[in-house]
Formats: sequence, C-alpha cells, structure tokens
Amino acid sequence: MHPALTSARVVVVTRQGCHLCDEAIVAIETVCREKNISWQAVDVDSDPELRAAYTDHVPVTIVDGAQHSLWFVDAGRLAAALG
Repeated sequence: MHPALTSARVVVVTRQGCHLCDEAIVAIETVCREKNISWQAVDVDSDPELRAAYTDHVPVTIVDGAQHSLWFVDAGRLAAALG
C-alpha cells in the first residue's frame, strides 16, 4: 500500500474541485474529531501512483490501511469502523 495511505488512522484520497470530496472531508473530520482520531487528506493528483490507482474513484476513504469506502462516506458506518 502507498505510504501516504497509512499516514493516519483515516486517510481520504481527494481531488481539488471535487464536491463529493468536500462532503467526505466534512463527514470524516466530524467523526474523527468526536473520536479523537487522526485523519489526513491526500490529493490523488499529487502522486502518479495514486492517480493511476484512484483517478476516477475519489473520494476514497482508507481506515487502518484498508479501503473503507468510495465516493461517499456514511458517518455512522465510519464511526462504527473506528470503534
């Protein structure tokens, strides 16, 4: 797995100008703040390997190094995955 995708407990792969990414970030930020869990956004266009893997699938949410969701973040499901 790409090192950027394991830099925090929750990582969201995003793209600038992506409205779904903006919505995912709000949900992730809220859940992670409530649970005091680290998270990070990674721009898919910042790395050729990430762009090749996820270009049309953003936002992609990674939890504990495993893919959790594509395109949409269900806050309840994310909270449950984080314990």
